Amino acid sequence: MKGEASGKIVRVLRMPVSWRIFHWANFVAVFAAVVTGIYIARPYYQAMIAEPAVRKFVMGWNRAIHLYAAITVDVLCLVSFYLYFLSRFERPVRKLLPTKEHRREFFEVLANFFTFNRRKRFDSAELDSFNAAWFTLLHLLLLFQLFTGLQLYVYSLESGLSAVGGWWPWLIHTATDWTYCAFGGRMGVRWVHHFTMYLLLAWIAFHVYYEIWRTVYWREGDIAIAFGGEKIARRQPGPATQ
Repeated sequence: MKGEASGKIVRVLRMPVSWRIFHWANFVAVFAAVVTGIYIARPYYQAMIAEPAVRKFVMGWNRAIHLYAAITVDVLCLVSFYLYFLSRFERPVRKLLPTKEHRREFFEVLANFFTFNRRKRFDSAELDSFNAAWFTLLHLLLLFQLFTGLQLYVYSLESGLSAVGGWWPWLIHTATDWTYCAFGGRMGVRWVHHFTMYLLLAWIAFHVYYEIWRTVYWREGDIAIAFGGEKIARRQPGPATQ
């Protein structure tokens, strides 16, 4: 990029400690949910025959881990939506407003990607509109998994009762029965829930690739954001230009 030598190199905080904790907790929870979810859909291993019967409850353990991991993802998703609007560090919702400036920045980031960094007309030190929209897509997918997953979960509470009372199944039915109608019954909900998992895996694959891509092409240490919270940036004296 032209003009890099004349730019001032500064350290920029992009992810506070709390955000990094949420990031890695989300990663671990999604990983656990994916592994156990694939097993629940199609069991691919079993307990050793010689083990005591109490240790052969493999499906039960997978369902329990899947449930707890899903709850963790759901809670973090709700926290993320809260931070979108009320974070004191950075509010991504501001980058989602369809202003002329944000639309221009969105397409400039795409142009930067497809031209292999030959065109860079935006400030890479801060959150850009493309990444704000991309992470919003992630949280919408996770929220969709919340509704379809809870619909599959409440199906096992056929009696209308639970350990905490009848209000819990009623609440889940009220919030998620629309998925049962929209996707043609329980098997349709199961298929959509499973398919959305692959969309999430595709999202993660591109996210990792793009962070490495930015680190290599921009030379600003973007991959380190999730670990140390900071990156380096080259501040130009005027507007960011090629």
